Order: sequence, then C-alpha cells, then structure tokens
Amino acid sequence: MRVIAGSARGKVLTALPGEDVTRPTIDRVKEAMFSSVQFLVPGARVLDLFAGSGQLGIEALSRGAAQCVFLDANPDAVRVVTANCAAARVQDRARISCGDAFNYLHTARGPFDLVLLDPPFHKGTLAQVLPLLGRSLAPGGVVLCESELTADLPAAAGGLQRTRQYKYGKILVSRYEREGTP
Repeated sequence: MRVIAGSARGKVLTALPGEDVTRPTIDRVKEAMFSSVQFLVPGARVLDLFAGSGQLGIEALSRGAAQCVFLDANPDAVRVVTANCAAARVQDRARISCGDAFNYLHTARGPFDLVLLDPPFHKGTLAQVLPLLGRSLAPGGVVLCESELTADLPAAAGGLQRTRQYKYGKILVSRYEREGTP
C-alpha cells in the first residue's frame, strides 16, 4: 500500500494485519476515487471516517488538501494512522482521533469539503452513517463511499443525493453530494 500521487508519492504505508481491522484500498480504486474529485482536493477540508491505516486521508493531504480529520474506533489503527502521517510528512495538517463515528458525527463541527468513507464491509454501516453527514458537508462538498458491490445504499439520505456509482471488481464506490448543489 502506497501513496500514489502528490508530495508523498511512492511513500509506503503500513496497515494492521487482517482484513477485519483494515482493508487497504487497491491503487486502481484509489486512483479512480481521487480522479473524480481532483479539482476539489487542493485546499479541501477532509474527513477520513473509519480511517483504518489513514491511506485515503493521507492521499488527500499528499494531493494538496488543507487538513484532514482521521477518526477510527480502534486504538491500534489510530497508532498506525499517526505513524503513517508522520512517515508521509503530513502530520502538521492531520487531526487524528480515536472514537466512534456515530458519536463524532453528532458533534462534528465541519464543514468538510470531502468525506471519505471506507467502513467494515457487510455490516450496513454506510446506510446508517450517510444520514448524519449532510450537516457536516460544506456546500459543493462530496462524500465518497467504498463498499462491497452488493451494498444496499440509499439514493438519498440526510440531505445528500447519490450522483454516481463506479464498479471495480467486487468494490463499489458511491459519490454523494448535498441536494441542491450544482
């Protein structure tokens, strides 16, 4: 697993062993995700929820995001995110926290220009989290969700509208935007 573009390009990142804790996003999917938001990332305020290794948020910071909040409920994952941010030299723009995503979203200040979601698969987490994100998303902001291909995701939730879906083998990437945003 590596950073694929920007200031930390080529930097190898670490992850906790076992896909039940972290499931690294393959380069092809990560490249497609960031290509779809390439003009939004520079200067963006990013939220990497269910951060795991932090690779998605670090990719955003490497590509010029102004700041990223990393959140994961697993203390071991938070330690990996901290180490990866230091290795990629983006720790000065990272805020790393250990905590529950649902509790965080009830108190999140935001607004975020880009939210990256890659929760554990096969648990229905995205359908539960999406309704809580609308108030934390800035006008013109985007939510990118990585899920299993068979995930049952809503067309609209919490003021967000699904605008695109991309399929990559067994992976589904869904894009949501605030309703009423051009």
